[in-house]
Amino acid sequence: MGMTITEKILAAHAGLDRVEPGELIEVSVDFSLANDITAPIAIERFRQAGAEKLYDVSRIALVPDHFVPNKDIESAAQCQLLREFAVEHELPHYYEVGRMGIEHALLPEQGLVLPGDVVVGADSHTCTYGGLGAFATGVGSTDLAAVMITGRTWFRVPASIKFIFQGNLRPWVTGKDLILYTIGQIGVDGARYRAMEFTGPVIDQLSMDQRLTMANMAIEAGAKNGIIAPDECTRTFVEERAQRSYQFYQSDPDAQYEQVITYNVSEIEPQVALPPSPANSQPVSSLDEIPIDQVVIGSCTNGRIEDLRLAAQLLKSRKVAPRVRCLIIPATQAIYRQAMDEGLFTIFLEAEAAISTPTCGPCLGGYMGILAAGERAVATTNRNFVGRMGHPESEVYLASPAVAAASAVLGRIASPEDLD
Repeated sequence: MGMTITEKILAAHAGLDRVEPGELIEVSVDFSLANDITAPIAIERFRQAGAEKLYDVSRIALVPDHFVPNKDIESAAQCQLLREFAVEHELPHYYEVGRMGIEHALLPEQGLVLPGDVVVGADSHTCTYGGLGAFATGVGSTDLAAVMITGRTWFRVPASIKFIFQGNLRPWVTGKDLILYTIGQIGVDGARYRAMEFTGPVIDQLSMDQRLTMANMAIEAGAKNGIIAPDECTRTFVEERAQRSYQFYQSDPDAQYEQVITYNVSEIEPQVALPPSPANSQPVSSLDEIPIDQVVIGSCTNGRIEDLRLAAQLLKSRKVAPRVRCLIIPATQAIYRQAMDEGLFTIFLEAEAAISTPTCGPCLGGYMGILAAGERAVATTNRNFVGRMGHPESEVYLASPAVAAASAVLGRIASPEDLD
């Protein structure tokens, strides 16, 4: 009997010939990470354990990205703690403001997380790196502290669900729409502690940016990890940036899956997830006119260059609707520069959108886009729980950059096809 790609990666890192779903194993970790919210707790636990040395400074990244540039005195103190720890241990992968990015966009860009890796991060959207063909998952700060000391951790091997995407993508449908549709079909606990393996001819045609978007939101279905088998698209992406060796894994033809689900994407149109859950996804054409106050285009889900290009395509020669705020947040400094060099910033500024330095900011209700009571936002972020972006009586609607940009122009939730 064969193994899935998730099982193969875990078996290799546990030093075993094979693993089975439900088995408890201890594995070596290739890379670990934390941010300005989660790292201070891990650092405290690291010191409480009496540890003096990190297991491998080249395999740990600290990325202050949630409340930076520093929002207030408290966030400044959090970032100061990271900075001092990075200096103390001579961490090469500490990324300060001006050189940083949103962690889950920055690390693939820097070639620090790679196909075949086991990656853990003190952030739930660490599952993003499954888009590269890695086993990547979020852990608690205490677990991360143990990894920082030992370079190892333990898992219960997840059962796998295979999602096969067939057919032809309709206009304006992206990886964000596919994952919103999937979560809408199975629910926020439909893949609880499962590996979501995305496959099929449609996935094969997706760019790396869109693959990372899909893996990013596996956690919104309760999954342990999301994963896409690496191919030539993956190789092209990692070859020019990988800082160490990597390995491609594939699922065996006779691998066992708990469930196999097939979707015909020809039937999927741009999606919008209504509050208060990512599972409340509906076709944008099914929604009545819903006025909005704010649009956020960015985050670790959709702040990459393809996302900004798509938004610019729709905002070009148009204006953001009166009384609507449109925030553009490139996910990394490199993406910021690329968007600027390509003239996207000129389009955004002429459309009267605001452009931010890389930050998670409004996604978690941190700052730079907090909603007041009764306000509505369309966001390319990954969560829309009650109070996620501000006041408990505000609302967040999740969508792709295309839907977000069209909504910014029309001042209501809209499809790109609604634009003249």
